[in-house]
Amino acid sequence: MCLAIPMQVVEIKGGADVLLDPQIALVENDGIRKEIRLEMADRIPLVGEYVIIHAGFAIHTLTVEDAEYNLSLMRQMAESLEQQGRLPGVSE
Repeated sequence: MCLAIPMQVVEIKGGADVLLDPQIALVENDGIRKEIRLEMADRIPLVGEYVIIHAGFAIHTLTVEDAEYNLSLMRQMAESLEQQGRLPGVSE
């Protein structure tokens, strides 16, 4: 199973040529930065918006509000699992 975490777009580069210079976004979440491709996205995101990423490609663009809501739910889920001792990779 794959879990996609929303990542915020901090910069968009390229785009002069679809084949030789495709648009790439620099995204960030919790101090992790990576470059991702935008060809598969439902629309090209704006800087500050969030994207859902799969295999190095943005596949869906989220508003800031939607992303923050999703991230909040994920944090609550992780906290609950940790309290129950059921968070993967955490030993008692």
